Amino acid sequence: MAIIEKKAGLVLEGGATRGIFTSGVLDYLMEQELYLPYVIGVSAGACNGIDYVSGQIGRTRNCIIPPDKDSRYIDVRKALKTGSLFDMDLIFDKYPKEIFPFDFEAYQNSKIRCEMAVTNCVTGKAEYLDDKEDELRLLSICRASCSMPIASSMVEIDGIPYMDGGLTDSVPVARMLKQGYKKCVVVLTRNAGYRKRLSRQAALIYQAAYKKYPELVKASCRRPLLYNRTMDLIDRLEEKGHIFVIRPEMPVVSRTEQRPEVLDAFYRHGYESMKNRFEELINYLG
Repeated sequence: MAIIEKKAGLVLEGGATRGIFTSGVLDYLMEQELYLPYVIGVSAGACNGIDYVSGQIGRTRNCIIPPDKDSRYIDVRKALKTGSLFDMDLIFDKYPKEIFPFDFEAYQNSKIRCEMAVTNCVTGKAEYLDDKEDELRLLSICRASCSMPIASSMVEIDGIPYMDGGLTDSVPVARMLKQGYKKCVVVLTRNAGYRKRLSRQAALIYQAAYKKYPELVKASCRRPLLYNRTMDLIDRLEEKGHIFVIRPEMPVVSRTEQRPEVLDAFYRHGYESMKNRFEELINYLG
């Protein structure tokens, strides 16, 4: 694995199954043996990020598009019993240990710095975590980053409950720039111009579900504002040529899409988009 020496990094947005677009982008980069020295991912972007660091081409794609029904992680009938739309035990236990083994040794030995954004449920603030010593803690961090409100349960790490990093920092461009990285490559999973809106109904649901965590409720309600500000920042930086942004140019899939053919088409779109813009990326990186 050759890592470019430029002060450059990857920012990976989440979006549950929309992350299959990012998988296509990163698989092409790994095939070209282009590895940047820093990666920060959120939610599905965190899953993509650790597979990029471990150099496992195709792993995230396989996880998002399981080859058989028994390996599927979305089960509405189970959700009614467990209260979680996604089978998180399957994704973060059986997948990495049995079905789609995660190469923790390669991750541990990689010189790439990786961070995953999570939301501290007590403080309502974003935190950026990683662990190259403890595989179980690493997977817990990734699980926390992916634990969407209402659809998933909180994840306890070091005695603190955490949830989806997307609540407080959906696309951590500012985090990367503050770390001193001059070249910023951003992979988004939404179309250009997308902005979030929060309905009063959603706010009431958050208040009812997390009344014991008032700062988390506030963070959930602030999410659209913070997300839209970040998108405005990205648009300004992209227009000036300061960052390299790759995003879907076809209609995006639902974050709970399960049809293999639809997901595969979105994966191919990510792969071909990166392939078509690879020379542009190389020029940007200098």
